[in-house]
Amino acid sequence: MSRDPLKLFECRLCGDCCHGYGGTYVTPEDVIAISAYLEVDSDGFVDTYCQLSGDRPVLAQAADGYCVFCRDGACGIQVVKPNMCRAWPYLHSILVDVSNWHAMARACPGMRTDLDDDCIRAGVRREIKNRSR
Repeated sequence: MSRDPLKLFECRLCGDCCHGYGGTYVTPEDVIAISAYLEVDSDGFVDTYCQLSGDRPVLAQAADGYCVFCRDGACGIQVVKPNMCRAWPYLHSILVDVSNWHAMARACPGMRTDLDDDCIRAGVRREIKNRSR
């Protein structure tokens, strides 16, 4: 992994982020895109591939504990994967509570933990800003 002090994350393609119930929310835009890609109607997509967390749909887990779209360690909907997956691990929840970074890093070998919390917050803030452009 790079030791660039500004690089907080380098994906190792391990698939660990697709394992376990993490609450991968799908936005209405995600539902439309994934439904079109799968050639199913939006309601059918939510009924078949999601669970509800409160009133919001999250991607369901298969029996093996991985996302229903994780196949042989790869994303079966890569080209239309949810915004939350595209943003990983640069999530707004890190800015709310940096301990979320450390919790996520326990399951993700690509996330750096050798930096102080201020550096992590600054890097996450920078990546979120860059992605919103």
